[in-house]
Amino acid sequence: MSQVIFTENNAAGLIARLFLGAALLPHGLQKTLGWFGGKGFFASLDGLEAMGIPPVLGFLVIATESVGAVALIFGVFGRFMAAFAAIVLIGAVVLKHAAFGFFMNWTGMQEGEGWEYHLLAVGLALVVMVMGSGSVSFDRWLTRRYWA
Repeated sequence: MSQVIFTENNAAGLIARLFLGAALLPHGLQKTLGWFGGKGFFASLDGLEAMGIPPVLGFLVIATESVGAVALIFGVFGRFMAAFAAIVLIGAVVLKHAAFGFFMNWTGMQEGEGWEYHLLAVGLALVVMVMGSGSVSFDRWLTRRYWA
């Protein structure tokens, strides 16, 4: 367990997890609370199920984008949360966004959004998975307390 939580006092993990968490959280708030034009929890769960995602996995997607994003921001089990986020993002590309190409729908001419956002977010998740949560994190506090 120490290999998963252990993190050095570095800025790279801090920056990557803060930006990844900040990018994921609004998506989670759309799905949980209906903020930012979202539908709320049960409608989001139904929407994911309509895409062929079983309710249990739909719940995990919503939890990752909301609770997982907050955990990333605070650096709580950052490597786990970043791995879950990467899985959700890759799943979104495979199930929906790959059909629309690479680019986001900047001009409004596409039927949906491409996967460039997902690529960047997975890159941030990989930094956190490799580097850990970095400085100013719960994981760093655990590291100093138990493994320093």
